[in-house]
Amino acid sequence: MLKQILIVLFILSIQQIFAQTQPVLNIGERTLTFTDKSRNRPIVTEIWYPTEDSLKPKDKVFSPFTRKHTVQNGRLPSRKLPLILLSHGTGGGRLTIEWLAQSLVQSGFIVAAVDHWGNTYEHKLPLEFVKTWERPLDISFALTALLGEKELSRVIDQQRVGAAGFSFGGYTVLALAGAVVNNEALSNYLKTTGKKELEVPEFPGLSHYLDDSSLIAGSKVIPTLKDNRIRAFFAISPALGAGFIDKRQVQEINRPVYIIGSQSDSITPVQTNALHFHKLISGSDYYEFKGKTGHYVMLNEANEGLKMSAPLIFSDDPSVSRQQVHVEVSRLANEFFKRHLK
Repeated sequence: MLKQILIVLFILSIQQIFAQTQPVLNIGERTLTFTDKSRNRPIVTEIWYPTEDSLKPKDKVFSPFTRKHTVQNGRLPSRKLPLILLSHGTGGGRLTIEWLAQSLVQSGFIVAAVDHWGNTYEHKLPLEFVKTWERPLDISFALTALLGEKELSRVIDQQRVGAAGFSFGGYTVLALAGAVVNNEALSNYLKTTGKKELEVPEFPGLSHYLDDSSLIAGSKVIPTLKDNRIRAFFAISPALGAGFIDKRQVQEINRPVYIIGSQSDSITPVQTNALHFHKLISGSDYYEFKGKTGHYVMLNEANEGLKMSAPLIFSDDPSVSRQQVHVEVSRLANEFFKRHLK
């Protein structure tokens, strides 16, 4: 009996010593601004990462969203970590799914999210809401730029890069995986039976821009969007499913894909989007939230004031817990990326 007690005490002492030697990690955050001169396009990029630096009073700033405080410009990690690239939804911004970024960082990832120029809540250009090729190019450019940064190149494991996106951002990561949209089919659908899917609250009246000459010209010279540096793809409530009418459009996808849908999503209905993509992409994983879970539940949790001023975006059906949805999506994303970015 005495021997057993001594063994237990020994184990506990070792655990205590180990715990004391492990740094308590916070989340570091930096904002970088790149410029893609070939497209005359700014690529503002937010990065989050584990840091051993402590929070300072100036880091504890007010936010209308539920979030952990981050160490602004904190020290970078001391070893290489996998990178996850994030693409926001239409009319959103690089900070609108920060809950997912922070969860991934707490699991040992570096995360980078871009502002898709002209398609953010601060900067709206009609054509940037309907172009299907600029966003994947933004992500690829940001990846190149991040790997070209001397400090960051030392801590990003470029052999372990993944991508996640929401809504239009969900399509974005599928395009990076190798999905090729049929712009003519998409345009025809959005002009007719699918017109409701284009009448998003972020920018009403978008259907009027589908016949714009610059949009038509641009859609005919779309470059290859697949990025072979990215090894796993996580699409949340992906949009533009109507632009995919043939399995040949996704035949170039040869890496893991996970798709999330919500049964009561009225912005990107699952039957024509998330579930449709899942049926087209062989080997893809799929999870669907049932009940009254809608589209905007995937955005950050807001405080009461913001909920009252923008109820469509930040309030959910009483049967739905936005926090619990985020917990479940975070769990699925972390498991997926850990499994495929070993």
